[in-house]
Amino acid sequence: MAEIFESAGTALLYGLVGFVVMAIGFIALDLVTPGKLVHVVWTERNRGAAVLLAGQTVAIGLVIDQSIRASESEQGLGHGLFSTLLYGLSGVVVMTLIACVVGLLTPGRLGHTVLDDQDGRAHPAAWVQTAMYIGTAFMVGAAVS
Repeated sequence: MAEIFESAGTALLYGLVGFVVMAIGFIALDLVTPGKLVHVVWTERNRGAAVLLAGQTVAIGLVIDQSIRASESEQGLGHGLFSTLLYGLSGVVVMTLIACVVGLLTPGRLGHTVLDDQDGRAHPAAWVQTAMYIGTAFMVGAAVS
């Protein structure tokens, strides 16, 4: 029974680290998109912003998954939590940098284009940016495993 409680506590701690990384990822995405992301998604119901946020959330989840798997170590739980945090934050940094670089290479301002819903549909750029986030997550995940 003690092993079950220990495993549940470990899962809770890794979950909290994952939540912190996702929150930081949300803040980073909010900084590179126009407007306040909470307002744009939940109040304005912008589909492009929702697609982008959903893709980034899945991507960060993939990075955290691989980070936790890579963190198993003889050095203990603290080391595992810290390495998961660093790997996860690395993923957020790489995703944000890629978004900025793509924004420089594409016509117009990518943040505005991604949020340009037309006829109730997200702009194709939102789907492309989402795919870049997920692709980046696979790259970062492979690097840490």
